[in-house]
Amino acid sequence: MRFARAHARGLRRRLSPFLSRRGGLLRLVTLLALLLAPNEVALSQNQRLPALIREGQDALDARDFVRAAHSFEQARQMAPDNLEANRGLLLSYLQEGRLDDAEGVGQAAVANWPKDAELQHWLGLVYFKKSQNPSALAALQRSESLDPTRYDIHFDLALVLLSDSNYAQAATELEKAIKLDPKNALPHVLLGRAYQNTNRAMQAVEQFQIALRLEPGIPLGHYHLGFAYASLGRNNEAIAEYQKELQHSASNPSLLYQLGHCQVEAGEWAPAVEHLKKATEIDPSNADAFYDLGKALLLQGEAEGAMSALRRSIALKPSNPSPHYQLSRALEKVGRKEEAKQELEIFAALKKAQPVTGGMASGPIQ
Repeated sequence: MRFARAHARGLRRRLSPFLSRRGGLLRLVTLLALLLAPNEVALSQNQRLPALIREGQDALDARDFVRAAHSFEQARQMAPDNLEANRGLLLSYLQEGRLDDAEGVGQAAVANWPKDAELQHWLGLVYFKKSQNPSALAALQRSESLDPTRYDIHFDLALVLLSDSNYAQAATELEKAIKLDPKNALPHVLLGRAYQNTNRAMQAVEQFQIALRLEPGIPLGHYHLGFAYASLGRNNEAIAEYQKELQHSASNPSLLYQLGHCQVEAGEWAPAVEHLKKATEIDPSNADAFYDLGKALLLQGEAEGAMSALRRSIALKPSNPSPHYQLSRALEKVGRKEEAKQELEIFAALKKAQPVTGGMASGPIQ
């Protein structure tokens, strides 16, 4: 009891300057506000942080990456050690294209949470978009080791490997991705391309067929299947697939060239000329398209047109012996025998200088 009375007297003494003067009540209210403010601020921050993270996530879902970054920036400033805020800010910067900012946030976050697969994954994508493939590969491999059950990690790791022409390892990652999501057509297309580039054309055909069953209109699906057939010497099937793709990609110069090439091989010279002319008009830097065009024109008996196309092919790829041989034949047909002999000699010299090659042709990666 004596302690309570003494405590009350002490409290009155401390408060008496505020109570004994005019306006003392106002001063008391001010003092209490100052004493309580830090707790109220902390409470306000605790309430505001989840709201900011929700706002950022909603903005990400709406693909409003600028707004998402703004919300997550505020959340991270309020709570630098909050994992969700760091994840959200990294992803927002990545999606917004602010790659330098994303790299800075990602590196700091990964240092703080080295066993977080999501952070490693997104930092790997930042490196990939900055064309820093070794760093991208390392980050994505760490992400995969932390969470091997994620389809998207295997898929993105395969993209990095494909861009490095590491087709065998890319195929392995795509096989893992397909086991996790077998109904997605795109990894089947990419796996087919990886198989095609490692001389597994029959397996490539199978993957392209699966992709087209899953998604009949998948871009370049028929093109890649056609190329796989062509690599096996199945020109008629290749032509049929290329013609299907032509309905969706009529201005694709690679498609036009491959279709025209197969038609030359199949003896369909008139449609070959039509498609090869279009290919060279769209892409005048394709030496092979000019070569096949010259060959098709020559087979049709149009020696003058053939010579023009073949000379263009030679100008674009001087080391290729084949256009010289066809040019020799065209010159022979118009009676320019000396020039024909010279072209034949050039052909022989270039052919002799060429290294011996073998194996299956690989398709273009587009």
